[in-house]
Amino acid sequence: MHRRNLTAADGESWGGLGLELPPATEPGLRPRTANGNLIVLSQGPRVVLTGRIDDDRCGVEYSRTDHYRSPIAPLRAAEARAVAEACSVAKACAVTEARAVAGPGGPSWYARWAHRFAGALHARAAGPLHEGRWVLSPRLARQGMAPAAGGPGGQWRSLLLDGHPDGYIDWFDGSWRVMPLRRMPPPDDPRVKACRKQAREGILAPVLLWWFSGLNCHVVLDGHARLGAAIAENREPAVLVLSRAPSREQTGARTDRALSAYRLTMSLLDGPHPVTDRQGLAGAAGRLLAAQLHSLKADYAPTRAWPVPSGPPARHRPVP
Repeated sequence: MHRRNLTAADGESWGGLGLELPPATEPGLRPRTANGNLIVLSQGPRVVLTGRIDDDRCGVEYSRTDHYRSPIAPLRAAEARAVAEACSVAKACAVTEARAVAGPGGPSWYARWAHRFAGALHARAAGPLHEGRWVLSPRLARQGMAPAAGGPGGQWRSLLLDGHPDGYIDWFDGSWRVMPLRRMPPPDDPRVKACRKQAREGILAPVLLWWFSGLNCHVVLDGHARLGAAIAENREPAVLVLSRAPSREQTGARTDRALSAYRLTMSLLDGPHPVTDRQGLAGAAGRLLAAQLHSLKADYAPTRAWPVPSGPPARHRPVP
């Protein structure tokens, strides 16, 4: 697996981790489809989730089993504390604040956890990684999601698809939400209690999400207890989102379009007709180009799915 750190739109700070997997890399967590509307998510031989898309493509009914297992080994408090302390020391040693590497919650902190998760996902064939290009980035798309009452905890309760085992995603109302792949632990669960202490200390590791375009939502790959702890403490949980990246051909074509638009803008600004505040408009065009080029490196691409070999698996329980 080849890794490449991606810069943020400002061109300086860490903005994500690009991954490239060699051919023949097979995923342990594999989406399958059949009949144009059936989704089966399997982890090895076990079915983790089944879904049936509405005929009118307005949403999807789903049902989860209790078979999902995280591809990340349990994270210890000592490791979370060590990562936070290492980032804080790096920040203290920075020459200037403008170039400082932020502590917990900053770019360096996210970068360390991204590399930690990438290594774990590659080492254990129980996650969704397969051949091609991927991105791990500290962002969460919330298209169309209105702010919820109750602070960060209330916002995340509204994002969670927490009905277990069955539920429904309305793509006109509830897209871009977050689905736990197993039952969320209650606030008094021992794991959640331990994570709540880490949240109060400011060292709680990020929640690892995976963008699953077939459901049009994020699913929790690792960190169910950490997510529950952040919600219970009414704190914004840190997240790292794993998603497929556009191919080199797609990225190249979109880059050419962005550059062409920028050149056209600059040619108009340099044309014979006077332009008010040319310097300000040129700066805005440059910032827009930088944001577009960064987005191309960290953009979401559709989740790949494989055909169901011969009808639904024997353990498939049809969604009512």
